[in-house]
Amino acid sequence: MADIDLAATEAKRAGLRAEYLGDIRPPSNARGIHHTALVSSDVERTIRFYQQVLGFPLTEIIENRDYKGSNHFFFDLGNGNLLAFFDFPGLDLGPYAEVLGGLHHIAISVTPDKWAELRGKLDAAGVPYTEESGTSLYFRDPDGARLELLADPLGEMYGHHVL
Repeated sequence: MADIDLAATEAKRAGLRAEYLGDIRPPSNARGIHHTALVSSDVERTIRFYQQVLGFPLTEIIENRDYKGSNHFFFDLGNGNLLAFFDFPGLDLGPYAEVLGGLHHIAISVTPDKWAELRGKLDAAGVPYTEESGTSLYFRDPDGARLELLADPLGEMYGHHVL
């Protein structure tokens, strides 16, 4: 990793706050994220992981309108939020890769009790994870997408109000 001037980085961050975080924030034009879509290399394996290990119920599986023979399927993340997947049979998409401008991770909010329960389920399923700050678990799904289970309240991140 290159040397980073941390003082300059903080000064830039402070400037961005001053420029773009006013005392009064206008309302958002959005209602929320309808769904975030990832790619699955194995539909049944993905369903087993998200539904049985993480406890996110499958809500629907339909044909992908943009690619005949492909599935588009959805999991309930609570509060009207969905995580969706596509499979693309016949295409060799290769393994998951983090790239500039691509997905870094999806942070999924859970209560502290569910966080502890899901940590046990990850252990039982042999899914390796990294715990950070006592409220975050980082791990990868069966196709390599990075997920975070976050026990901070919605709208907060490590004690900072972000909403």
